[in-house]
Amino acid sequence: MFQLNLWYIPLLLGIVGLFLGIWIVIPAPTFSLLPLGVCAPEVSPWLFVINAIALLLTSFLFKGWLFDLGLICSLLGLFLSLLPLIQLPATNAQFATEMETVLGTDYLQNIPQTLQTQMRPQPFVLTDVFRGISQPEVRIQRGIVFASPDGVDLTLNIYRTLSKGKYPALVIIYGGAWRNGTPSNYEQFSCYMAAQGYSVIAIDYRHAPEYKFPAQLEDVQLALQYIQDNADELEIDTERMAIIGRSAGGHLATLTAYQQDAIPFKAVISYYGAVNLTEGYYDPPFPNPINTKAVLHDFLGGTPEEFPELYEKASPINYPRPNLPPSLLVYAGRDHLVQAKFGRQLYNKLRATGNYAVWLEIPWAEHAFDAIFPGISNQLALYYTERFLAWALS
Repeated sequence: MFQLNLWYIPLLLGIVGLFLGIWIVIPAPTFSLLPLGVCAPEVSPWLFVINAIALLLTSFLFKGWLFDLGLICSLLGLFLSLLPLIQLPATNAQFATEMETVLGTDYLQNIPQTLQTQMRPQPFVLTDVFRGISQPEVRIQRGIVFASPDGVDLTLNIYRTLSKGKYPALVIIYGGAWRNGTPSNYEQFSCYMAAQGYSVIAIDYRHAPEYKFPAQLEDVQLALQYIQDNADELEIDTERMAIIGRSAGGHLATLTAYQQDAIPFKAVISYYGAVNLTEGYYDPPFPNPINTKAVLHDFLGGTPEEFPELYEKASPINYPRPNLPPSLLVYAGRDHLVQAKFGRQLYNKLRATGNYAVWLEIPWAEHAFDAIFPGISNQLALYYTERFLAWALS
């Protein structure tokens, strides 16, 4: 009986591989299923291996209808798992062209050779999906209180290379629908960039619905004031600062950098950040696993009909004007939380006002794709992000 049960392992592998592969093309209908939609494209090489093993074992162990079922599952799973890899070369070519078109064909020549040698040599390294991206040791300080508005202690984490000095600063704002998160989110990215020679400062802000906009923007500005006041202790060069955020953090990063009285950032980077909150309210994604209207209601306290001026004030789409810092906008083509089309609206408006703006849209990716640090999408985004930063801050 035990031996007989073992015969079904390849069939089960094929079914599991197909089930996981389906989420590469089918969006998650609920928030609880969203991790499947996020992870499946990023670990598709793993799914390919699972389905290849299932296919091989099926060919040897099964006959009749079991063979047919196992074969169908494995072949469909193999096809689905290949979709991101099939799209990768053309997407990378588009990204390379976009970078050169906006920044200049010689933009890499402006990056010091010593820094170029530290960056990822290729946009995608297959083995890194399996073994992970190496993380050099860095210095980390967590939980530094920078302000206490309304008695709420706001903290920051700082990540620095082992060698003491004065480095360009990268301020990071986490996502979480403005409702949750900590400065320790996506810490692998923070450590990676610190090892590249940046003083990385991940900051906190008060959360909705208890604290509504503009409290979050005010908190970011408090953090920036603290950073400037303590630049020497934090080992940062205030003349070379960039700001980056993901999702809600991307929204706050662009909104902060585009203010009339903003400090002179050298670059701003938004990963799938909210852009047009009014249109986002009326035109939510489908499916809508996070309930966009509820998120915006918590953040702003009501609907666009109730607070039209507040929605306008909170939307980065309303702020582009000449002489803004260069912007890198990285969006997921299959995003069902923040639709990429809104990010493109911001990109078009930035370009129309004469600003440097780079648009990178990853067609197979879902929101929060970079939560899988060695995944296909994050490798691609990381490759161009570190080059954009090096160009802007060198």
